[in-house]
Formats: sequence, structure tokens, C-alpha cells
Amino acid sequence: MFVKKLKVVIATGMLASTLAGVALTSGVASASSKWAMCASAASCGGQDALVAAAKAEGSLNVITIPLKGWANYGTIMKDFTKKYGIKINDANPEGSSANEITAIAQGKGRSSAPDVVDVGTSYALNNPKDWSPYKVATWNQIPAAAKDANGNWFDDYGGYVAIGCNTAKVTKCPTSLAQLSDPMYKGKVGINGDPTQASAAFGAVMAAALANGGSYSNIKPGVDFFAKLNKIGNYVPGGSPATAVSGATPILIWWDYLNTQITSTLKTWKVVIPTDASYAAYYTQAITYDAPHPAAARLWEEYLYSTEGQNLFLQGQARPIELAAMTKNGTVNKTYLAGLPAAPAGALTLPSLSQLTNAAAVVLKNWATEVSSGSAG
Repeated sequence: MFVKKLKVVIATGMLASTLAGVALTSGVASASSKWAMCASAASCGGQDALVAAAKAEGSLNVITIPLKGWANYGTIMKDFTKKYGIKINDANPEGSSANEITAIAQGKGRSSAPDVVDVGTSYALNNPKDWSPYKVATWNQIPAAAKDANGNWFDDYGGYVAIGCNTAKVTKCPTSLAQLSDPMYKGKVGINGDPTQASAAFGAVMAAALANGGSYSNIKPGVDFFAKLNKIGNYVPGGSPATAVSGATPILIWWDYLNTQITSTLKTWKVVIPTDASYAAYYTQAITYDAPHPAAARLWEEYLYSTEGQNLFLQGQARPIELAAMTKNGTVNKTYLAGLPAAPAGALTLPSLSQLTNAAAVVLKNWATEVSSGSAG
């Protein structure tokens, strides 16, 4: 349920389901063709014109958006439909970023094709011909490192690698990654999945690299760190929310916004961002180049990046990409924000595609032999 997107390494598998077709009348198609070329709402008549065109289309095709347990998307979709009267067709809710790219290729020219995607950033970067450039009204509130300058893609929500710990099972919870090598944590430390496949696990390795003299361009110290934890017996393969709740991995390194959700099941679960490593990752929005509902697609993006939409991500314990700007201008919901561990000081930094690609190759080459197959002490 919680391995929605593989941000770095391409997921495999067939598309599990397809969207229900939505027929467009010739009148709607004619009106929509105008919006298919619009790079902003202002360039095509403004927000009111966009709302009218989107309502005329009547539908929006999204894909791989879980209804529960992921960034509050269930509430976001429900509220969007209530506000605009636009039906949302959600295909393959438990799918991956790779499934989204496949659906675009298979859906060319069809009314059932995805209008928008929510993918790992590398998928957006690697498939530039799939996107229709668009800049939302709050474009300037999105950090430069988190968007394509031409509007082809833009990050939406994410968070930092964090350490979750069951205070009922662990006498002294760690606040840094370095502390995880303490013998007191033998048999207690897990990460959510395989870092050659799952973005959260990859993030844990990258954070460990940053805490041990590495960098975005040098992830090997992170692999070495987990190899050490495995050798001394602290690392437990197969960590997950279920093992955190059962006590099999009372310490879990995971995204802060997902780690925090464990507190709803386990009241003794404490979450902190490690003091010796700050690694963030975000998911990415894009509008497909031949979206069947181009106006609704653009209105969806305007909604997600509005104060309302961004605060709804925050309500779901995910960090909206405009959080810094919203905090500065006073539009952030402080109650929702208080539910997250404090973010590291300083400007948000993100690795480049080449750095992610090279890091993924290093992990793929070394993880199985140095960690997964290593003998625990």
C-alpha cells in the first residue's frame, strides 16, 4: 500500500486497470483544443474561463493515486469534485510511475488516456515529449530546483528521510544516523523496502551517505554504512509499517510524512529528522501532451498548487512544495504543520537527474553483495 512510486529505479509490471472512457462532444472538444495549447490560465482568458471550460469537459483522468494513506489524495479528489462538479476517473490506484508512462503510450488518442500524472521526478525528466508545458498561478512559489523552467513538470509534495522509533520498545531513541551503529540497536533497524527498487529505501541510503562523508554524487558511503549495520547485526531486512507496529523493526528509516502516519496506529511511535543528514525527495506533476481533458487537467494543477490544495497535502502529513513560501506569507495551516517533525534549516536542495542515475547504479551494483547477502553478526 505504501510503495506507490519508485522514484529512482523503474518499476516493472503490467498496467492493472484502464480508465473508463469519457466521450467528448464536438463542442467541448472545440473549446478544449484552445486549452491544450495554454501555458498558463492568464494567457487564455484567466481562471474563470479555465473553470468554465473544465466544467464543460466534465471529467478528469488521473492515474495511480491511492484513495487512502497517501498524501491525503482521497480528500483532495473528493473536494475537487465537490468544488467544480468534475468527475475524477482514477485508474490503477496502487500502480507505479512506470505504469503511468506505459498508460500514456498505450492511451494515445483515446478519451481514457491520463490527463495528468503524479510520478517520481526521474520519470518526468526522462520522458520530456509526454508533457504539455503549463505554469500555475503560484509558479513563483515553487523552488527553482523543483520545477522545469519551461513548465513541463513541477514537484508537488514530498518530505525528508526520518527516523521513526517505538519508545515502548527502545530505551533511548536515536536522533542521528550515526547512533544507529550503537550495539543497543542490535536487531532493531529497518528501512522500507529494497533500495534498488523503492524510493524510500533509496532515500535512506542517500541520507546515510550524506551523514558519512558522501554527497549526491557519492552514495557509496551510504551503502557502506548499511553494510556495517548488517555486519554488526543492527540492520533487519524487510522493514515496513507492519514490522514497525509488530515490533520486529522498532526503528524504521522512512519518509517523514509516511513515518508520521504510523502514530495513528502506534501512539508510542516518535519521528525525528536525523541531525546529521538532510535528504528530501518530492513527487512530480505533469500534464500529458494530448490530455483528453486539457482544461480540467490545468484546473486540477491550479487546485493542487493553490493554498487550499497545498494545505490539504499538509493535512495528509506530506510537505507541500510551496511550504516555505506559505510559511513566509502566513497562508500555511499551522495546525497541520505542527503534526510534522521540524524541517532542517536552510534552503531545499535536490539532486540532479544525473546524480540520481549514477547513485542508483552504484546501489544496484553493490547492495546485494555488501548488504543483502552479507552475514549479520
